Amino acid sequence: MLQFDKVVLAVDGFRLTADWSLPAGARVAVIGPSGAGKSTLLSAVAGFLAPQSGQVLWHGADLGPMDPGARPVTILFQDQNLFPHLTLSQNLGLGLRPDLRLSAGQIQQVESVLDRVGLAGMGTRKPAQLSGGQIGRAALARALLRARPVLLLDEPFAALGPALKAEMLTLVAEVAKDTGAVVMMVTHDPQDALAFAGQTVLVANGVAHPPQDTAALFANPPQALRDYLG
Repeated sequence: MLQFDKVVLAVDGFRLTADWSLPAGARVAVIGPSGAGKSTLLSAVAGFLAPQSGQVLWHGADLGPMDPGARPVTILFQDQNLFPHLTLSQNLGLGLRPDLRLSAGQIQQVESVLDRVGLAGMGTRKPAQLSGGQIGRAALARALLRARPVLLLDEPFAALGPALKAEMLTLVAEVAKDTGAVVMMVTHDPQDALAFAGQTVLVANGVAHPPQDTAALFANPPQALRDYLG
């Protein structure tokens, strides 16, 4: 279980509170106006921002003392964070060994996960040789390799067209099912939330509100969500 226990996040005068939990395997959309604190919420889980007060817990253990790399978390950003001077296989291999001295078994792991996301035979390509959709698949491949139980998506597919974005979200759902991960997905698109997430967290007016059933939330949105949707 991922829990925000009376968490208060503060950045340059901005304040966000959260006090709720998610069970293992939950798929949750995080939606709200720009600047409301959606990415801030994910940063607290990933370890890039320490709470001013309260704790972020995983199965009851405080994540606060843990460095980002040691947390049970994988995060995907819009730019996917692929190193341009490394091949696709090397970028993925970093998730297994930072020095890239992979064993034969680890090399096979990389090849297998590339095949799993439809990138078989592309391991020698560099990011500049990949399409936007292929880069998105590569990011998911890295998440599969890391197999962390919490997967955070900070709008990694926002720049993709509708069809390709839908394909990526289907792949994310498959990854989540394979790993049993908790998934928190920041999105500005209600249709993404409805298609992917059983629950949605509304972030507005300094509060990350407790998760609600996605369909019910959009069928009867509170004023803050109505204001956002227009």
